[in-house]
Amino acid sequence: MRKTMLVTTVVALSAFAWTTIAVNTVEAQEVKGPKVSWKINVWGKKRAFTADLEKFAEVANKKTNGNFKIKIFYGDQLGGKKQNLDNLKSGVFDAAKVCWAYHPGKVQSMMVLNLPFLPVTNFDVQRKVAEAVYKHDITKNEMKSKWNVFVLSSTQLPQYEFLGRGDAPTTIKAWDGLTVRALGGLADAMRQLGASISTMTATEVYQAIDRGAVNAVSFPFSYAHSAYKIDEVADWFTINLAPGTNDCPNVVSLKSWDALPEQYQKLLVDTKDEAYEALRAAYSAKDKINIPKWKTKLKMVKYTDEELSGFRKVGGQPVYDKWIAANKDKFDAKGLLDFVMKTAKAGS
Repeated sequence: MRKTMLVTTVVALSAFAWTTIAVNTVEAQEVKGPKVSWKINVWGKKRAFTADLEKFAEVANKKTNGNFKIKIFYGDQLGGKKQNLDNLKSGVFDAAKVCWAYHPGKVQSMMVLNLPFLPVTNFDVQRKVAEAVYKHDITKNEMKSKWNVFVLSSTQLPQYEFLGRGDAPTTIKAWDGLTVRALGGLADAMRQLGASISTMTATEVYQAIDRGAVNAVSFPFSYAHSAYKIDEVADWFTINLAPGTNDCPNVVSLKSWDALPEQYQKLLVDTKDEAYEALRAAYSAKDKINIPKWKTKLKMVKYTDEELSGFRKVGGQPVYDKWIAANKDKFDAKGLLDFVMKTAKAGS
């Protein structure tokens, strides 16, 4: 009798276990489709900047039960970051992080997002502005006609701030004569303030500031400064200059996208909210660690509203005028910049 009950119990438990596995498998494979593998190229290592790609890969794998695999190749394994656009066009990989500042002259319209002192007040406004620009006819047409790519989502690089050595520049005039590491529109803004510009790569910055080759360096605040250990050799940091950022979105080959089953395309688009939240959490987590620590060992430079207005006047408008003049014969540059300003103000 006891043996019969034991066997019955084992059979019942086994049946329950197999039923549970079957149910979980069905639940895991929410999106059915063929086996597809994608390659994504990224420079550097896994970090806050890549949190969105990791989320895309995780969700794709989970919801297709492993049929749609996204492999992220770190450290420029599939090609240097300055060749990502060319390699996307050539089909070396399916998608990549692309910083427009690393491709000067190749994507003029997208550089509007790199202009300094844009009225982008927070994470959500930045997303609205970036995605509106990605969908704009001017930028979409340039990306498709020249490179056969499109932008899936923004990496939401935070506003840049400076860390530096020596005397802290507590006024606009104090920037005159300093040598700073800056890129894109931010570099143009700092030139307007009288600073000399160094455009070295991120991996060269630590040594440069440590040896005194530059007085200050700009990076997305605050995660990138800590990632490259700039805080270990700095004396001060700016907390509210917010001079701009570099747009470095996730760019996808249209050839790869068009070959992707429609249900997988929808899955990626539907995952964007989760990817953005992964970025928000990753950047915020670094701020919660870095800022309190820096306040105890570095001088914090916080500008008044009047001083910030002066920065925007000196470092913003002249750069806008120059960018419009340089691109007015290529596309409606003024119209695109006006569109950015309008979208930013509407989202604030």
